[in-house]
Amino acid sequence: MTLTRILSNNATDQEKEKNKDYRNVVIAQIIIVVSGLVLTSFTNYEEPAFKDKLIITLFSGFAAFYAFLLWDLLKDFTTNRKLIGVVLVVLSVITIVGLLGEFPFYKVLEIENRREYLFALHASLFPIEVLVIGFAIRDLFSGNVFTSSKLWGAAAVYLMIGISFASLYDLINFVIPGSLGVHLTLGIESYSEFIYYSFAILGGLDNAYQNPEPVLRNIGVIEAVWGNLYAILIIGKLLGLPSKKEND
Repeated sequence: MTLTRILSNNATDQEKEKNKDYRNVVIAQIIIVVSGLVLTSFTNYEEPAFKDKLIITLFSGFAAFYAFLLWDLLKDFTTNRKLIGVVLVVLSVITIVGLLGEFPFYKVLEIENRREYLFALHASLFPIEVLVIGFAIRDLFSGNVFTSSKLWGAAAVYLMIGISFASLYDLINFVIPGSLGVHLTLGIESYSEFIYYSFAILGGLDNAYQNPEPVLRNIGVIEAVWGNLYAILIIGKLLGLPSKKEND
């Protein structure tokens, strides 16, 4: 087997792995968004019954799984072992501390200041989300051939934008309580509401919160412009690429 064929096979394997990772991320994102918009609407956060605790546990589990899918996707973009290792450690700490502190059936960790605790978790996760988005966008706009991984990647980044801005809005809500104009229970309830708020902005839809804090409103404008700009650029890029068969 020639060196050229070996390199070609390696490139094909890497492309298949990336395609699988993008697809897994999209599936996890859809589950998180749908559960955040639908399931949590039926959840009582103040006095949760068994059903409510089960929904909270499932949502937290999907969120933890999504975090590690982001790490798995990051490995497709960089060979920097130090960066990959640091991200894995941070995500592991976030997941373990988050699940132990928020497990609704039994309080393993007693949190004295829940606001600071949740702020620290989100503040640690948000930079990782931004990092993966940056690598993914660079990947999407590189190369001169249209592949299925770019299609899945385009969807993953779009959904990632909505989810990461939801994290940012929740961070602001920890600093400015009631930033949406209403009281929200910190944790799953506030995060699910910010998922709704973020995707309403990203999709250009009216939302139920018409009096948010100015900082939230202004960042919402940034998200809307960024989301539209990304959609225009990625559509133009993908439409201009030949398929692999055409390139051959």
